[in-house]
Amino acid sequence: MDTRYDFDTDADRAIVYVRSVKVEELPQELRQQMGGIETLYAVHNAEGERLALVKDRAMAFVLARQNDLEPVTVH
Repeated sequence: MDTRYDFDTDADRAIVYVRSVKVEELPQELRQQMGGIETLYAVHNAEGERLALVKDRAMAFVLARQNDLEPVTVH
């Protein structure tokens, strides 16, 4: 099959990457604030800069979309 399809991508929306982060990998001052949470979700820009840390994956996606960003999962 060789049919072109326009996926109607929105080139104006920047892609951000969502990945899980073990709390034990975070700096000590952040670990002290986690109160028993073992995993957080980080939102990173294309350059790898961490933009946000949130409690769950769904919240990471909501946060990105509310800021006109296009979230994708990274393993």
